[in-house]
Amino acid sequence: MQKKLTIATRGSQLALWQAEFIAAQLKERYSEIAVDLKIVQTMGDRILDKPLARVGGKGLFVKEIEEAILSGQADLAVHSLKDVPGELVPELTLGVIPKRGDPTDTLVSLEYSDLHSLPAGGVVGTGSLRRQAQILNLRPDLQIKNLRGNLDTRIRKLERGEYQAIVLASAGLQRLGVGVGRHFRLAPPDFLPAVGQGALGVEYKRSNHQLSELLRVLDHASSRIATSAERAFLRELEGSCQVPLGAFAEIKDELIHLTGFVSDLFGKSFIRKSGTAACHSPETLGRDVARQVIASGGREILDEVCSSAG
Repeated sequence: MQKKLTIATRGSQLALWQAEFIAAQLKERYSEIAVDLKIVQTMGDRILDKPLARVGGKGLFVKEIEEAILSGQADLAVHSLKDVPGELVPELTLGVIPKRGDPTDTLVSLEYSDLHSLPAGGVVGTGSLRRQAQILNLRPDLQIKNLRGNLDTRIRKLERGEYQAIVLASAGLQRLGVGVGRHFRLAPPDFLPAVGQGALGVEYKRSNHQLSELLRVLDHASSRIATSAERAFLRELEGSCQVPLGAFAEIKDELIHLTGFVSDLFGKSFIRKSGTAACHSPETLGRDVARQVIASGGREILDEVCSSAG
């Protein structure tokens, strides 16, 4: 058995919380193993003056972390699963999906109680095209202003009055205990999260069978099944740029229920489809729902979004 494990992680407060959460789980089960963290700065962390869609490419928050594993500087990585591209580096695997946290988004405002109480022309902050498209689909009269930076930075910008409201991942707010302002959950079925949102993904070398055995106790079957359906939806649709799409799967009555959407940047051309399958077929379900979207014009929408982003 390995005597020491090194976890690669981004250096944000939330990323460190997530890595330390997994480290604590490992220490609880394997008291004889030392667990260290290696902080890695990613391209997404370095470039904060541009919207993510204009930075370009996939894996903006994972590429350098994966390189740390491949080079032997780290044994494993803990990611926010929503940051992980649909296609992985062949040598690596997302071998563990712990129990998923809250998958929803939260509208945070100092003054307004929900999305519909915001004034016409109100400014909402987000760096996510998915959030932008859904907000404008529901409230086309609002203005979307780019919002980047760590959680504290985003909250400070709200407090300075740069936005009437900002949209953040509910899980991050809960994990860090953020209580600033009024919170309104933007949740399914009306508002779909990013693929894998609220879940963590533990990535390591596919060939490291000993580590795989150590980590398997952290895996949560229902969370893996649901996120597998969502990630299959992503893989079937994903282009080479940041695009407005989202999906959410959950298990009810021993079946997986998946809903996914794609949209133009302004929420005007908005295609949403759903499907249901047995729990042993999450990836088939994800592909099927994505193909429904494509058949209804989804590919043309995504191609147009990529063209305008370029």
